[in-house]
Formats: sequence, structure tokens, C-alpha cells
Amino acid sequence: MSESSLLSAKQIVLFGAAGDLSKRKLFAALYQLFVADLLVDEVKIIGVARVAFEDADFQAFVKENLNTFVADQIAADKVDEFIKLFSYVQLDFSDQAGFKSLAKVLDANVYTLHYLATPPSIYGLIADGLKAHKLNNDFARVVMEKPIGHDLESSKVINDLVSRHFKESQIYRIDHYLGKETVLNLISLRFANSLFSTNWDHTCIDHVQITVAESVGIEGRWGFYDDTGQIRDMVQNHLLQILSLLAMEPPTDLSSENIRDEKLKVIKALRKIDRSNVHEKTVRGQYTKGHMNGQPVPGYLEEDGAVTDSTTESFVAIKAEIDNWRWAGVPFYMRTGKRMPCKHSEVVIHFKHQPHNIFDNSYSQLPANKLTIRLQPDEGVELTVMNKVPGITKELEIKETKLDLSFSDINDSSRVIDAYERLILSAINGNAGLFIRRDEVEASWEWIDSIKAAWDSSNEAPKGYAAGSWGPVSSIALIARDDRDWDE
Repeated sequence: MSESSLLSAKQIVLFGAAGDLSKRKLFAALYQLFVADLLVDEVKIIGVARVAFEDADFQAFVKENLNTFVADQIAADKVDEFIKLFSYVQLDFSDQAGFKSLAKVLDANVYTLHYLATPPSIYGLIADGLKAHKLNNDFARVVMEKPIGHDLESSKVINDLVSRHFKESQIYRIDHYLGKETVLNLISLRFANSLFSTNWDHTCIDHVQITVAESVGIEGRWGFYDDTGQIRDMVQNHLLQILSLLAMEPPTDLSSENIRDEKLKVIKALRKIDRSNVHEKTVRGQYTKGHMNGQPVPGYLEEDGAVTDSTTESFVAIKAEIDNWRWAGVPFYMRTGKRMPCKHSEVVIHFKHQPHNIFDNSYSQLPANKLTIRLQPDEGVELTVMNKVPGITKELEIKETKLDLSFSDINDSSRVIDAYERLILSAINGNAGLFIRRDEVEASWEWIDSIKAAWDSSNEAPKGYAAGSWGPVSSIALIARDDRDWDE
């Protein structure tokens, strides 16, 4: 038996097993791992929630949701085999005595993964219950879903409640963007190719753009979202994680601690944004009514359950700067929003212009090279270079050419691996490299809290932008002030 299989979890406990995340993502991810033979033999998966289920009812519930959300990816015979792995324990998380039933079906002496797919406010109760029945020993691991708090202080409270009973090495804080193929490929692109590794700094790169656009609106979650907003929901975790992978120094090796050490240094080096510079460094917006795919859609304040004087942002653009030697003078422009024209996430590295142009018959100014890393929907990498126009009569006439490496073209399988599959497998095998350490979370919140406090003190409402557009006009001005344009 290999060392990795010895460390692999033989029991997986899904807290919040009747919730939306389990139904849409976790069941499907576990099914794909099962089909790929990546779960240990005789693994047990125990669903835990407040609702009443017998084991057979819960197995039918899992099968129903697989057929609802990933029907095109499943085989009936495999599903029937897969659901036999599941059992169920009804548990009210506020009733610590209820954990006794869970303890009876678990073996405390084998590696167990406790996946907390519940609201973070319950994490402390679950940790207390596991401790009370000695289920927090060295064989236990805990996966914590975001958001871990809504600011620095609340994140400390949640982390403290779990850390009372679990060591940091046992805690896996998840951000599903770190499981995406193209996000992970940033490490390979940067450090396995001298073409990029030797040109990845202020001497060659002009600026970087990170865009995470969502076409959906609030989708019936107005109450939750209005307490969160786009800066907390997306920037504090997803965008800052992407930025830290883009900007980090080369780790000494691929160990989880070395990678996370370098990411933390980037977040700590972010120039502070506060009341003195928030207006020139940030834009926040809120979508108004407009059209998506030719259909009218309501504005944020017209959604079901809306409070009509809300100043919560649904769009954020930020000019971030990193105060270290590598990135001196190189801005990182980030933007994310709801009700934008399409679902679209990408990173664009803009290299500097050539210092002298001998091709002025084709271009008065040569376009700079660009490296585009598409995160979704069409995952891949694209490099824009200048190339000669073919033909005997076109002597040294040049044009922009794209070298396109689409993951779907090089992947033997037509199915793109979902981020949750990779992250769950990493947690099962005890590999923490794709998860976020506590000091990363707190450094991110510290930077975000300063921006949020500056917005709150200004008493300015978010800028309006029509649903179906790329955000407020002022977000264009944010980058245009530096004689640059957003890639769209």
C-alpha cells in the first residue's frame, strides 16, 4: 500500500448534505472521483443534516440530484454502485448530544474528512460536537467553505472557534478558484517556461488585468448578497488568490507551505487603499434595469426582497499595486460584477511596447504582446504576437496573430474537470497546497476592510450601470487615466 493511500480518508462526512452546495457540486465531484477509482476501497460517505432521511431515502436523494445537475456525465450502473457508499445521520448542529449518533457510525482511528458545507456561523458548533466525542484527533481533517467571516474580526472569531479543537494542519479552507485547471496552470506557465519566468517583472510587463464577470443577477439571494456585496463575495477570495499566484516569487519547491508562504508575501505587499486614495483606486457600481440576451431584467434595487435604499455594490474595479522590487510600477487592474454581458473570467498580461518601431508601414505604434489566460468558459492560454502577413506582394507587412492553446484541444477527455473534484481529492489525500492558510485569510481581510471602511465613510452611493453592460463609466476612467483600456 502506497504512502498516499495510507493517508487517504476512508470516511467522508458531509455536514449540510441536504443543502445546495452538496446537491449541485459535492455529490457530482465525489461521483467523478469514484468513477475514476480515486477513492480508497470501502470508503464510507456519511451525509449529515437536520432533515429526516433513512439511508435508502438519502441514497435516492443523491441519485436524484445527480440526475438533475449532471445527467449528461453519469452512467446508470455506476450511479447505482456509487450511492451504496452513502449512509445518513440526522443531526441538529445546535444539539451536541446528537453527535453521539454520528460517533457510533464512525471509526475514530482512520483518516476522516469532515466537509462543512454549512453556514460559517455553525462551524464552531460542529467543531465542539466533534471534540465532545473525540472525533477531532490526528486522523481528522476539516474542510471549511467560504465566506469565513465578513471582515477581519469575524473571520478571527470563526477561525478561533474551529482552532480550539483542530490544529492548523488539519484545517482546509476552500476557494474553488484554486481548483481550476487554468488557475493551477499559472504555476506551470510561470516557473516551467524561461520565456515567461525571465520576463515576469516590471522590466517587461506593463500591467495586468484580472476580470471575473458574471451574467447572473442575485437569483433570489438578495438578503444574503446584500449583506456581503461583490468585494467580500469575490475580491477578498477569488481575485486576490489569482493575483497572489500571478505575482508571487518562485517557491523553493512545490510543497504546500512554500507556495502559501509566497502567496502571503504578495498580499502583505499590497499598497493600502484607504480614505486618502480610494476614489482614484476603486470604483463600485450597482446594476440598474437593462437587457440580457434580448430580455429585460430588473435592476438590483428592483429584485425580489430588495431594500430600495441599499448601497451594496454589485460591481467592483480596483487598481492594485504591489510594493516590492518585482512589481514596482506595474498596476494590477481587477474588476468583477454581476449582470455583465457574459460569464467570462480571464487574466491578461500586457507586456511593454517595443522601444523602437521599424514596421511603421503596418503600424504607427506596434501593439504590445499579450498573454491571455482564460479561466472560463473556454479554458486555455492565448499568446498574441506580431507575425508577417503571408504573400509574395506583402513584403514585411505584419499583423497580430494569436497562438491559441485551448485546453479542450489538448485534453483527451471532452469533460473539463470540475474544481471541486480536484479540491476534494486533495483534502482526501491530505494535500493542503490548494487551500488557504489562516494568515492568508486575515491578510486579505485586512486589505479589504480598509477599502470597505473608506467607502462607508464617504457616504457615496455606488455608480449605476445598465444590466448587460461592462460596468459603470467610471470603471473605464479608472484605467483610461493611465492611457490603458480594458480588454473586452
